[in-house]
Amino acid sequence: MQKGKASTPHIGIYGRRNNGKSSLINQLAGQDIAIVSDFAGTTTDPVKKSFEITGFGPVILIDTAGIDDEGELGQKRIAKTKASIKSIDLGILVITDNHFDDFEANIIKSFQKTDTPFFIVHNKSDQSELKTDLAQELYAKYGCKIISHSTFTNGQAGMIIDTIKKTIPESAYSTPSLIGDLVQYGDIVLLITPIDIEAPEGRLILPQVQAIRDILDNDAICIVLKEREVDSFLKQTGIKPALAITDSQIFTKADASIPRDIPLTSFSIVLARFKGDFDVYLQGTPKLNDLQNGDRILLLESCTHHVACDDIGRVKIPRWISAFTGKEHEYEVVAGLNDLPRPITDYALVIQCGGCMITRKQLVNRIKPAIEASIPVTNYGMAIAYVQGIYKRAVAPFTKQLDSSNDYL
Repeated sequence: MQKGKASTPHIGIYGRRNNGKSSLINQLAGQDIAIVSDFAGTTTDPVKKSFEITGFGPVILIDTAGIDDEGELGQKRIAKTKASIKSIDLGILVITDNHFDDFEANIIKSFQKTDTPFFIVHNKSDQSELKTDLAQELYAKYGCKIISHSTFTNGQAGMIIDTIKKTIPESAYSTPSLIGDLVQYGDIVLLITPIDIEAPEGRLILPQVQAIRDILDNDAICIVLKEREVDSFLKQTGIKPALAITDSQIFTKADASIPRDIPLTSFSIVLARFKGDFDVYLQGTPKLNDLQNGDRILLLESCTHHVACDDIGRVKIPRWISAFTGKEHEYEVVAGLNDLPRPITDYALVIQCGGCMITRKQLVNRIKPAIEASIPVTNYGMAIAYVQGIYKRAVAPFTKQLDSSNDYL
């Protein structure tokens, strides 16, 4: 896929209370964007701070509570701190006074579990210098850079900035194009966008806006219209789009209106390839055929919004799946990045939304437990297309390299 619009990397700052995490953030940003106090535990929840790294671009720093917090409330703060690791692209572990034991080792284990690159900053080195043997031991064990830093020396802040630039993965700030490999200069792309009760007042939903920008970035032509205008538009203009993208909720209408020689997919499926594990979705979607009475299905809606009376995740998809299987199932919807109400192994199928409001790292880590537990995973748009009998057509633009006899299809 071609490279597209850059995303904003998330960088988490971790360490014990009073290790100077907030002070470090202020020094890196060159301004007081984090509250600093001599009182241990000033930062109680992960807090996001945005700033621009010269010559690199914007980043989001996440200031977290101390990993050595105490008491029942402290344990909840630690849990939130560790949960934030699933959302970051780079971790910075702050230590002081050469202290490194289970607190720090456990955080590094969390970095490693989520494949998150990291480095270590020995802060307040003007008060207690970093011991050479500790630095050598940590490098030998973890293979990461260890920086000796004084909160009063700006030059060392520059060293940390340089390390951020070198350590953060390219995927955190350079993302592939949504459909750049499907269209060429001057191609016409048709976007079918219903304006119904779920459409936001006076604007388009984010996936539609992202598609428009991506089409323009690829020097193609974008035509946006409602589903009831498609037939007359194609008949009156004689235009043959190179690609049509529809809202998944009107897949059957779009399938009937768009000629078979024009590729057709949905915004949700475009996002499934862009952010999710598309091969996993391809394998998981046909498992809809295997659902039994009483099976529990988890719908992951990775944003929060006002719930309409005919909500896609809570109403329409359950209705369509039950009609397709002819069986009774239990459905649970989890919004945002909230914890699941039960173990992942209690579910027969997981259906993830497009994830337009979260980063790819967040989405990948969201579905990772299901994948590791061998629970089938699919996507809103792919599941809808499957139960409505247009799955092969809907994924065809992205599966040309697959043989038509492939079991995925």
